[in-house]
Amino acid sequence: MSFKPKVALAQDFLLQLARLPVSVHSKVMKWAILFQADPTSSSINYENINGARDSNLKSVRLDKDWRGIVFKPSKGDVYVLLYVDHHDDAYRWAENRKLTINPVTGAMQMVTIEQVVEQTAGTGPTEQQAPDYAVPATAVEPVSAPLFGELSDTELMSLGVPKELISSVRRICSEEALDALQPRLPAEAYEGLFLVAAGDSVNLVLQSRETRVDQTIDTSDFAAALATAESQSRFVVVDDDEAMQAIMNAPLAQWRVFLHPTQNKLARGDRSGPVRVLGGAGTGKTVLAMHRAKWLAENRALGGKKVLFTTFTRNLAFDIEENLKTLCSANTMAKIEVKNLDAWVGGFMRTRKLEHRIVYDRKQDGALQAWQSALATKDATLDLPDSFYSDELEQVVLAQGITTLEQYRTARRIGRGVILSRAKRDAVWPVFEEYRGQLALRKLKEVDDAYREISEMIATEQDSDLGYASIVVDETQDFGPQALKLLRAMIVQGPNDLFFVGDGHQRIYSRNRAAMSRCGIDIRGRSRKLYLNYRTTDEIRHQAVALLEGCEIDDLDDGQDESKRYKSLSHGPQPEMRKTSGIEEAAQAATAFILHWRSEQAEHESLSFCVVSNSEKSRDALGQQLQAAGIASIPITAQSNHADARNVVHLATMHRAKGLEFDCVIIVAPESYLDPMEETAGQRRLLYVALTRAKRGALLLMV
Repeated sequence: MSFKPKVALAQDFLLQLARLPVSVHSKVMKWAILFQADPTSSSINYENINGARDSNLKSVRLDKDWRGIVFKPSKGDVYVLLYVDHHDDAYRWAENRKLTINPVTGAMQMVTIEQVVEQTAGTGPTEQQAPDYAVPATAVEPVSAPLFGELSDTELMSLGVPKELISSVRRICSEEALDALQPRLPAEAYEGLFLVAAGDSVNLVLQSRETRVDQTIDTSDFAAALATAESQSRFVVVDDDEAMQAIMNAPLAQWRVFLHPTQNKLARGDRSGPVRVLGGAGTGKTVLAMHRAKWLAENRALGGKKVLFTTFTRNLAFDIEENLKTLCSANTMAKIEVKNLDAWVGGFMRTRKLEHRIVYDRKQDGALQAWQSALATKDATLDLPDSFYSDELEQVVLAQGITTLEQYRTARRIGRGVILSRAKRDAVWPVFEEYRGQLALRKLKEVDDAYREISEMIATEQDSDLGYASIVVDETQDFGPQALKLLRAMIVQGPNDLFFVGDGHQRIYSRNRAAMSRCGIDIRGRSRKLYLNYRTTDEIRHQAVALLEGCEIDDLDDGQDESKRYKSLSHGPQPEMRKTSGIEEAAQAATAFILHWRSEQAEHESLSFCVVSNSEKSRDALGQQLQAAGIASIPITAQSNHADARNVVHLATMHRAKGLEFDCVIIVAPESYLDPMEETAGQRRLLYVALTRAKRGALLLMV
């Protein structure tokens, strides 16, 4: 039986493919399929590239003008499509690049080799070979002690630094110099270096990555190198024509193919119990969760069992399901159930013929009447406002699942402000008892009470197996204690049972922080963080984080999270913040911002915009103003996010924009949202969420 060589696609190849004219794209596609079938065919005319630093890089003719750059090994059976461009541009790209294997991590890395240009006294610039492949000397001129001077070559390479760039890294003396080198560093190397610069040890970085550096590496074995998580963040092996067509026909959806090495490792393999992954906005938490669900469905959902993928809102669940359909085969999707938790609870109640309706808004008619009847029973001698009872119900009674006076007497009330003696608690309790009684008369139930009762029901049922092999949870920060306890009850404890992703910075629904350990979820030894922001520019990220100054950000398990280790890989203009006199002036500023960006965009670009406001009323008013200015707009609603709409400006409330992303975002919000007070923390989180929807440009308008 003949052995078929491996063919891989580089991320640079797919990115470049996305920029090609349609006629050229189809030509490249046809050629690539033939290449995938047999890269050793005599019909493929490999040409040497004069001046190339890597003799394994070859040129192949696609037509009279277009050339592909291919890695063709002198030995071995790995062929890699690296790049495609016009003849001269393709050759220029290839001349200073080298495909190598990191001798410590075993990862395959594409290194850009540059030359130092020096000014010789009395002459013009002269080009010299840079034996250490250094960046231009002007970019790394020492002004202080080198950041990584204490690390050995082996330690630098273990972080992912290519051997060829060690000298360049050693001369880095500032965060700015590290950022200047970032485009030439593999993602894992850049991440590892900035984490070390922030104070982490090399061992801590490697431990969190689950990276082994104790194995002997054959730096000529590219087949073995392709199997590493680090290599798979840059290269994808295509085994057949179908895989080749699927990837090349959707070149812009890079997240479908390439995962950061840390994401790749977390998405695959068995875990001994619950896993929690933290990450700021844009770090790829939802993408990771989807890939984890895919791996679990394909490898661990056996015997008719399914993977449940749940999140907080119906809109996000719909978006996730649509994205999973593009990522998974029909057979895999049949093993994944995507449903937001409230919808799951509603379905469970129907299967058990439970007649109660759930209260999601206490201002609804039946719930409002029940609450007013309950408040009528309060003890006037306590002199407590109605708002106290509402907050006490939500943050203490419902959050902690308290059902009796005895439980309430000993309940934790941290952060409530008002101290209640035992006698006062006894006087307060009848209001909550009456409220539940009034709800029961109307066949209504608070959502937290529904979560608690269903958890108890599952625990007492003899056959409590709900048919799930695993549960994957997105937006964990928006789930309160009773929701987490329900999730714990829904699946038997064991390997691969629960996988959580979340970010305390983005808690905009639940005011009740939930500590996993207090909800029966033990994540010790299985907590990880994602640090690299792939969505927003570093300028937008800095502005968003600044909005949360003074806000305590928790880690979803009774600890604190911090932002100093998060970094963005891209840069752009500083977001502008401006005061306006009202909606009309804000709409004018938004119009000018949109027209400016559209005038600056490249000919082949189609920029996406979203105007985000704090209410549906202001959203609609802004939409009318934009339409009057000749800018077509469309609102994002509970029914649709209109993801396929083109050449329009999207309109959204801050809550509805959650989970979406756009090239440019304009935020219109009351100036009070910026007040640096504890009471506005929730509003500032909304601003954070809205601002981090932007990938390239942002404008913040306060009215």
